[in-house]
Amino acid sequence: MAGDLHNHSTCSDGSTPIHRLAAMAARAGLDAMAISDHDTLRSAGYCYRHPVQEGVRLIPAVELTGYDYERRHRVHLLCYWPQDCPELRAHCDTMRRRRNECCLQSARELEGMYPLFRTEQALEYARDSGVLFKSGIMQALQELGLADGIYGEAYHRLFGWEPRGLVLHSPEYPPVEEVIATARAARGVLVFAHPTVYKSMPLVRQLVAEGKLDGIEIDHPRNSEADKAECRELCRRHGLIVTGGTDFHGSNTAHPHPVGTCTTADDQIARIDALAKEYQK
Repeated sequence: MAGDLHNHSTCSDGSTPIHRLAAMAARAGLDAMAISDHDTLRSAGYCYRHPVQEGVRLIPAVELTGYDYERRHRVHLLCYWPQDCPELRAHCDTMRRRRNECCLQSARELEGMYPLFRTEQALEYARDSGVLFKSGIMQALQELGLADGIYGEAYHRLFGWEPRGLVLHSPEYPPVEEVIATARAARGVLVFAHPTVYKSMPLVRQLVAEGKLDGIEIDHPRNSEADKAECRELCRRHGLIVTGGTDFHGSNTAHPHPVGTCTTADDQIARIDALAKEYQK
């Protein structure tokens, strides 16, 4: 059976504790699952400590965030089998600090807008991650009856991009080239995540031409059919790995999809494993 290679837990901005994910994968009939929390070593460490759970093989991963300053959009890169190293640890520490600074500022402003809201309540959702994400703030607002959901109208009014949300504060992201260098220092297998989400096809074409990617995430709920077709052709032409993942966040999503909605074929998982072993010799 296939594996779902893109999932999030409460180690970052997912709503599901990490120890529950393998059981979901098992019930979906999967043999493998990658837990790829944002800019943290916590989920990768869990998978290294629990290589098999509920009969499901857990693949260590991290989803690294960068920024394409030429085209002015965020970039997500999936790094499979990352090794702990100073570069990766520095990236995770920096992103944790920057995210916390931004969301704590947002929370302070929300306390002035809503007498019922307290930052301490939102911080309860950061216990597993050590990071206050916007989704944690929204969970607190929803519990208080101050929001219609995690990513509903209230979210867009408070944290939206266009128009800019009332309390939005965005962290500075490292340049994508720096993030690629970090993944290489960690000797992980590097896959470009969901190209459609941040309109990243021009960057994907560039990185593929430069030989900087090991694979592309093609089977993803938000990838367009046109981008999927082009990415498949790029992978065929350049011998890249084809992956798929649900990008599961539990209830912290606007459009829920269960684990196993999007998957990676066994032969492609085998390629990831083999390449990771080669990089780590």
